[in-house]
Amino acid sequence: MLMKPYTGNRADNEEEEEEEEEEEGSESSSPPVSYQVKPPPEGCCTTDGFCQAGKDLRLVSISNEHIEVPSGFLLVGAKSPNLPDHLLVCAVDKRFLPDDNGRNALLGFSGNCVGCGKKGFCYFTEFSNHINLKLTTQPKKQKHLKYYLVRNAQGALTKGSVICWKGAEFRGRQSSTSTCSSTLFQLPESSGLSGSTSSEPLPPANPSAPAGTQQTAAAVDHIPSTAAFSSAVYNGKESPKQQLMKNNLSALTRPSVLGTLTNSGPPKKRHKGWSPESPSSTETWNLQLNPQASNRIKNDGGSLSSLPHSALVGPASSPMVGSGEPVSVPDNLLKICKAKPVIFKGHGNFPYLCGNINDVIVSPLLYTCYRNSQSLSRAYEQYGASTIQPISEEMQLLLTVYYLVQLAADQVPLIEDLEQIFMRSWRESHLSEIRQYQQAVPQAFPQLPSPITPVTSAQLPWLAGLAASSCNDSVHIIECSYSLAEGLSEMFKLLIEGKLIKTNYVVIICASRNRAIDSCIVITGKYQARVLSESMLSPSDYQKEVNYQLVTGKVETLGSFFSTLCPEGDIDLLLEKFYQENQGHISSSLSASVNKPTAVNGAGTAVCTSYEIERHQIRPFQLAVAQKLLSHICSIADSSTQNLDLGSFEKIDFLICVPPSEVTYQQTLFHLWHSGILLELGLEKEHLTKQRVEQYVMKLDAEAQIKFKIFLQNSMQNPHTLFVLIHDHAHWDLMSAMHSLYPQTELSSGLVDRLLNCREVKEAPNIVTLHVTSFPYALQTQHTHISPYNEIHWPSSYSNGVDLYHENKKYFGLSEFIESTLSGHSIPLLRYDSSFEAMVMALGKRFPRLHSAVIRTFVLIQHYSAAMMAVCGLSQMKNYTSVETLEITQNLINSSRQCPSGHGLMVVLRIPCIPLAAVAYERLYNVRERLALEDNFEIILGNPNSGITIGKHFVEQLKIWQKIEDVDWRPQTYLELEGLPCILIFSGMDPQGESLPRSLRYCDLRLINSSSLVRTSLEQELGLAAYFVSSELHTEKAVVNDVLESDPEKLSSTDNEDEEIVTEGSTSEKRSPMKRERSRSHDSASSSLSSKASTFCTESSPPQVLSNSTEETTNNYERQKQKVDKGAQTTVSKHLPPVTEQLDMKQNIKSTQVSITSSSSPPFSSSSSSSAPAHNSFILQTSQCSMTKASKQPPIVFLPKLVYDIITSTDSSGLPKSSSLLPYHSVMWASSFRPLMSKMMTCTEQSLYYRQWTVPKPIHMDYNNRSEGRMDTFHPRRLLLSGPPQVCKKNKIGKTGAYLQFLSILSRMLIRLTEVDVYDEEEININIKEEESDQYYHQPGDMWPDLESFKKMPFDYTIHDPKYEDASLICSKLQTTNSEDKSKSRRQEDMYTCRQTTRMRLSKYAAYNTYHHCEQCHQYMGFNPRYQIYESTLHAFAFSYSMLGEEIQLHFIIPKSKEHHFVFSQPGRQLESMRLPLVTDKSEDYIKSPTFTPTTGRHEHGLFNLYHAMDGASHLHVLVVKEYEMAIYKKYWPNHIMLVLPSIFNSAGVGAAHFLIKELSYHNLELERNRQEELGIKPQDIWPFIVISDDSCVMWNAVEVDCSGDRKSDYTWTERNVSLKQILQHIEATPNVTHYALIGMRKWSSKTNSAEIKEPFSCCHVHDFIMLNVDLTQNVQYNQNRFTCDDVDFNLRVHSAGLLICRFNHFNVMKKQIAVGGQRSFHIKSKVSDTPVSISPAQYICAPDSKHTFLAAPAQLLLEKYLQYHSHRFFPLSLKNYSHPVLSVDCYLNLGPQIAVCYVSSRPHSLNISSSGLTFSGLLLYLCDSFVVASFLKKFHFLKGATLCVICQDRNSLRQTVVRLELEDEWQFRLRDEFQTANAKEDRPLFFLTGRHI
Repeated sequence: MLMKPYTGNRADNEEEEEEEEEEEGSESSSPPVSYQVKPPPEGCCTTDGFCQAGKDLRLVSISNEHIEVPSGFLLVGAKSPNLPDHLLVCAVDKRFLPDDNGRNALLGFSGNCVGCGKKGFCYFTEFSNHINLKLTTQPKKQKHLKYYLVRNAQGALTKGSVICWKGAEFRGRQSSTSTCSSTLFQLPESSGLSGSTSSEPLPPANPSAPAGTQQTAAAVDHIPSTAAFSSAVYNGKESPKQQLMKNNLSALTRPSVLGTLTNSGPPKKRHKGWSPESPSSTETWNLQLNPQASNRIKNDGGSLSSLPHSALVGPASSPMVGSGEPVSVPDNLLKICKAKPVIFKGHGNFPYLCGNINDVIVSPLLYTCYRNSQSLSRAYEQYGASTIQPISEEMQLLLTVYYLVQLAADQVPLIEDLEQIFMRSWRESHLSEIRQYQQAVPQAFPQLPSPITPVTSAQLPWLAGLAASSCNDSVHIIECSYSLAEGLSEMFKLLIEGKLIKTNYVVIICASRNRAIDSCIVITGKYQARVLSESMLSPSDYQKEVNYQLVTGKVETLGSFFSTLCPEGDIDLLLEKFYQENQGHISSSLSASVNKPTAVNGAGTAVCTSYEIERHQIRPFQLAVAQKLLSHICSIADSSTQNLDLGSFEKIDFLICVPPSEVTYQQTLFHLWHSGILLELGLEKEHLTKQRVEQYVMKLDAEAQIKFKIFLQNSMQNPHTLFVLIHDHAHWDLMSAMHSLYPQTELSSGLVDRLLNCREVKEAPNIVTLHVTSFPYALQTQHTHISPYNEIHWPSSYSNGVDLYHENKKYFGLSEFIESTLSGHSIPLLRYDSSFEAMVMALGKRFPRLHSAVIRTFVLIQHYSAAMMAVCGLSQMKNYTSVETLEITQNLINSSRQCPSGHGLMVVLRIPCIPLAAVAYERLYNVRERLALEDNFEIILGNPNSGITIGKHFVEQLKIWQKIEDVDWRPQTYLELEGLPCILIFSGMDPQGESLPRSLRYCDLRLINSSSLVRTSLEQELGLAAYFVSSELHTEKAVVNDVLESDPEKLSSTDNEDEEIVTEGSTSEKRSPMKRERSRSHDSASSSLSSKASTFCTESSPPQVLSNSTEETTNNYERQKQKVDKGAQTTVSKHLPPVTEQLDMKQNIKSTQVSITSSSSPPFSSSSSSSAPAHNSFILQTSQCSMTKASKQPPIVFLPKLVYDIITSTDSSGLPKSSSLLPYHSVMWASSFRPLMSKMMTCTEQSLYYRQWTVPKPIHMDYNNRSEGRMDTFHPRRLLLSGPPQVCKKNKIGKTGAYLQFLSILSRMLIRLTEVDVYDEEEININIKEEESDQYYHQPGDMWPDLESFKKMPFDYTIHDPKYEDASLICSKLQTTNSEDKSKSRRQEDMYTCRQTTRMRLSKYAAYNTYHHCEQCHQYMGFNPRYQIYESTLHAFAFSYSMLGEEIQLHFIIPKSKEHHFVFSQPGRQLESMRLPLVTDKSEDYIKSPTFTPTTGRHEHGLFNLYHAMDGASHLHVLVVKEYEMAIYKKYWPNHIMLVLPSIFNSAGVGAAHFLIKELSYHNLELERNRQEELGIKPQDIWPFIVISDDSCVMWNAVEVDCSGDRKSDYTWTERNVSLKQILQHIEATPNVTHYALIGMRKWSSKTNSAEIKEPFSCCHVHDFIMLNVDLTQNVQYNQNRFTCDDVDFNLRVHSAGLLICRFNHFNVMKKQIAVGGQRSFHIKSKVSDTPVSISPAQYICAPDSKHTFLAAPAQLLLEKYLQYHSHRFFPLSLKNYSHPVLSVDCYLNLGPQIAVCYVSSRPHSLNISSSGLTFSGLLLYLCDSFVVASFLKKFHFLKGATLCVICQDRNSLRQTVVRLELEDEWQFRLRDEFQTANAKEDRPLFFLTGRHI
């Protein structure tokens, strides 16, 4: 930022600290050798400060005494450890003291006592005893002789320069910069600078001498760390990143040293052999902080030495110790020069300053910058690039001169500019080496000469003088031959003589051939020096200083000066006179005009219809941001780190933390109340009270800790609630809690750190912290807690010209404001007031001791007062204000007149300093009262610590506008002031999140602290004016190009192309991109000179005419203004503000003297005709509401000129300079060796930039967030939301609405996580009954089926499962009667409709997928410390099966925790069998039946966690997976047993899995029978059942029937969710259970009716979840080839084999809709091409030997899919012919819903339907085996023309089947009727032959 000055300060305490630090840091790290003081002789004096002869040696006592000093001796000050505040005077032979270069001191000692006169002390030990130093360590002269003593102008002995031993700090420039590094501290934020900025120079690091001769260039470089402190102050040899690593900063304690230099001297004895050129010697002592220093801090009033903490900036060398003759600062320097010169130390040695040192300020900032740029090349050196030289000192100084020369008279130097200049220069001069380095080979750098000829020290003064010769003496070069002292003396002389009046910068150069250059730069320009000196104050000191000036009455001189300006006399007298004359007249006209609308609204008077109270609605932006936040939360939960278990939370709670601003607090409560979020989250009931809402918002003030403690307690007591801690306005207080413990700091500072960073919040697994801010930079440092992956940025509304969010409002922020200032825009929205600036500058020179904030405020109050008086008829007062202030005031006062309801504009007057804001309020309030304007507009003092106070009259108006009935209502937020004409005096050092209403028209920021230049501060102030405008409206041509369509994520929207400046009355001119000018709407002084030829002057009134709509005036007026040379500022006379002459000039141009409003014409009469002055042709005769106009365009912003220049200037890439400033006052740049930011950086790239290049200062709460040996210091549950400022105006488009919406959707998602979509479909084919009779075989309340009764039940062939709605009907002889009806209701498109689902809340007995993590099932899932994750073994298990013709080899993966379910052979641990229980076993906690779940493609989503479903009961669960999916399933389910199918089944369907499960289970049953038979157990006693479950079964329900009615048939029923354990144990307990082959249950439906459960058991098809008796079904197999309907096919086989199938109707299973895996994992695609082409089912078959495209899919799948959709091609007669079904032998294939089939089994003794009287329309023979014979087929009758389809594995089998079954006897075949599935030969296609019945 600004080059920050470096002030001196009182050294009282620091000497003591320096002494102690010297002792602690000296010699070595070992403890000091204890030293026994020799006992003094008897009777001698032992008093401290006196010698043993009893003579006083203290400097304060003998400073005026005459002391004889022998020739060759010098007087020096010795420091006594017992008298820290005193120096003892001694006379020492100067041969034993170091010379000017710090060298050549003889070893030993020779000294005299000046008290008693004793001479000839040859040993310092002896001498120290004599002067009673009473040391506990070995006496050394280097430790205790601290200062030279010199006589001042009055002849008094005072403390002089420091004695620096061993030459560390007196050597030439080259050696010192590379060696003596020491720790540099910054002053803390709350540095206690007193009112006059305590400009005494900082003491050197030696401890004795009176204040008069303190030398300012002490060994320590203190840099005041103010809020404005910005520049890169890390003075390391390398970039600080490397320094920090080298010096192991993490080992340091938090520094509390007050700025005294630790280890300020040269290396001690351990550095023997230390050479000046040895850089390595410094590394070992670069950063040694004194850990005990904080214990010795003394509170010393306001002096700097009492400050509690300082910021570590980095290692610095301090060669600035003075040498040579001291330079005396002249008396009355400030009085003569009207400013304190600021001296920037540059290169080399700096002389002592003595005399009137209060009137100068010395800063090391430039020296630091030079040092940093010296370190640039070292980043390359570490890679071996030793040939790259740093930029030379001569070039540095020359570039500095070039920079100063091009600064304008009203510009202040920025250290960032200089750093960038050095960086670019160095890069350009070493481009080839850098490129070579970047391309690799670091060791092979050739010796390349620098392409730029180096500047020699002899050339330097001449070149510098040449550069300065062109700048009109703005930069003055002083060349001195011997030392800087002569140059400084000459400079002071010139200042006193007044010869540097035009000079802003004096560059002093001392260059000679044989040594390095010395230099310094003195800021002598009054404006620059004032800005730089004030910029050193921290925010609190700034307030203290201003308050001091107000309290002590120093500002009264300013007030009296203003009184003399007005020729008519004192303004107050004028006001009083005006009040007396006009009291009755004006008040009556005012009341008539103002109150009329509100009084007669009821009587039909026109009322403003443009005032709309916008409804609170969620904007597209907010929804997008909320969804981004939710997605980040889900990412945290989904990560493998287990940092957030969303599945374990049932609800959301939250707390919003806001800064301690009452308005922000009330504003947040308002948003929260109206959002309805508390009711939506279920946190509060209806009838919400404000007290309840307040529980969810916490103001970060003294009472915050109580509320926060309650929040923490709630989070601990409710582990299943997710607490979201929202830190709004998160950049506000980032003070470290440790630094906030000191008494000087405010109570609330450090509160964020204490609360949000406390251990409880960090460790709580159910607290997520969300930081919300518009300025996230301070949270984006190297030590941030927030991961870059957890940052959410406000989205861009446009992408490639496409409107992404269809948002009808467009954001108008900083980049759009900057864009409006570019040429070609008619209304610049950013302006500055040159009249105001000129007057402030003139008064600054007149009152140099007053702070410029005081001057600026008083001038602005004067302008506003004069403007109000001018508008009210005192036209002469227009000369005492500026055009800008006049415009604001005119529009404010007239705004309410233009609206029938009295709506008006808001003017925000930003006064950061609260005492000044109070003064401004009082003054403006009084002026308004005297002018009788109290009912026209309100003046509001906005203090962050208090609420809003407005007059009763205005409260009533607001209540009428907002239709508020509440008698006690008062506005509590600025948003509620919408439409109120008012001046809001907005105070407080920083805005704290207060939003402003749409009626804001002017944002007057002329009083903001322009020296506090950090990016956050600037953007925060400008953020007050940021605005959403309606995208349908154009802001009066304010935006010519697509400003609003620019990406808000970009740093700047300004483009870099040439643009024409089009002005009225002047020709267009082209400008280069660098010099691209801005329209000078803001420069009233210069514009008046340049607008003579403009169209404006042809109008009938001059520019300052105050029309009813001065906005229009000004808009026209501004259009024609042109840039005028900077030198063309009007000269201001001493007694007249500049605007006077300007306005007079404008009037003279027109030679018309126009009164603003004549006093005879009342200014506020209600009639529009009489109120308009006759002369004023600019008045817009319209009653359009000014508030409505204001809400349709962004506000106009007035800035200080200094800030305006920074905001509107851009670098070569188009990047605004403000973006490259230091981001925040409590962070610092990690290195000046950093790339420049880019104009095109997105928010994400900016974040990464700051994360790499900024580090927090010790006062920042993130400073200690560093972990040893661990890079990842991010907190896993922290997020950062950044969005543009002020976007939550009345429109509520902003961040508050976004995060409240986030809470809403997060809550819904948590509920969604506890809910599931289950299929909810009615059973199909209910109307097709097997029996027409109402016979029931069981009572409704029966718990188990009766075996004998059940055997009598007929089997229901009809499929009722709704998933088979598009499957073929299975007919029996009795269905023919009503099957026709069914055909009408079944439509072709039904099969394509989505299946119906219902959302159900998960019960505690649900099955879960892999995303569920709860503490109870951690062990079940394998997260048990007893079993290491993934610890499992692979076991092969083989058995033979004749149908497959080969041995089947399966593999089991068995986790260690599940091995007890298996039997292994003892010697070889071979798997033998799976343990099975006995039929007679009974246990409450044990499920007897092993559960098998076949699955594919659902490793994440399959519901395999049955822990809760089984209610914790022990059970055996086996996942059946394909071989290629084994690894992924094992990863997700490490504690589950897996059965891995052989690789030949990788492409098989579910039939293969079912087949192998059943065959394996039967084989295992046999093995177990054999094993247990040896134990004496009968084979039939082994449990024969297994469970086969789908992977989507989620919950189970039981129907409870109550038969307690009067009649036996009466019953009621209820359904409740039960555990799977309960259901299985119930079924397993069924009497005679082993007689049932298949047991199943219903599928759940919400539409279940009583009739369906009246019969508790059914003999019908069972699906999805079955218990299979593998013993009874030994000879019935699943078809291993099937993909679909294999369960229907198996059910029919089981029934035909005469086995019982029982469905428990009182149990049902819910199936979850899972969108991935399962049957969806089979994709049918072309085998030839990889490109996905849609293939219709008609292409699934082809003629044999054809050139048809083959498909990459199993033949069986192609067959089944083809028959499902196109079977009518084979069976044309069967289409919708349900009375004549297709006869299907030994199998069920789905032929589609429009064809019915009749299943028969060819097995002997099988149960089949009676086919007598049934005629079939077709015959389907699918892979028929030897049981199908010709005689069997001849039993059945077929329609004439019926069709036959024979399906076989190959063409040969096809022919053999036709011959074996004698099919040609009854069926006719043609050659073209042969087909095959569309498979290649190697894929073994299926072949089929069709024929017609003869």
